[in-house]
Amino acid sequence: MRISTRGKNAINLMLDLATYHQGEPVRLKDIAKRQDISEKYLEQIIAVLHKSGLVKSIRGAHGGYVLAYPPERYTAGQILKAVEGDLAPTDCVGENGSECENKGTCVSYRLWKKLDEAVNDVLEGITLADMLDWQNELLSDQYMI
Repeated sequence: MRISTRGKNAINLMLDLATYHQGEPVRLKDIAKRQDISEKYLEQIIAVLHKSGLVKSIRGAHGGYVLAYPPERYTAGQILKAVEGDLAPTDCVGENGSECENKGTCVSYRLWKKLDEAVNDVLEGITLADMLDWQNELLSDQYMI
């Protein structure tokens, strides 16, 4: 399993929405500028996040995007699965895993199953609110004199 640039950018986009939403929708143009990512590329990612129900779009002159829920309701796994799909290390494990005929006798199946469980435990145990806290810690460390 490897998280693509699209997955990393989806996490950063959601973190940006959580950080810069001050009662007003956040414009994609502003996110693109802050993240130094093409607006067209972000449009593709935000479309998937919107279709998944993770963000809401607000139309109009002061439109943009907002989180559909508070940051503590999002997990890193939920965001990544929305844009990456199943994060299983092999086809025989995970949510969409194909039934392996050798599952009962295959030692490596156990390895892939344990790896899948460990990755999911980490990703489902970290919320967007946790990442906001980490971001604030990093920013406060930078300003200490």
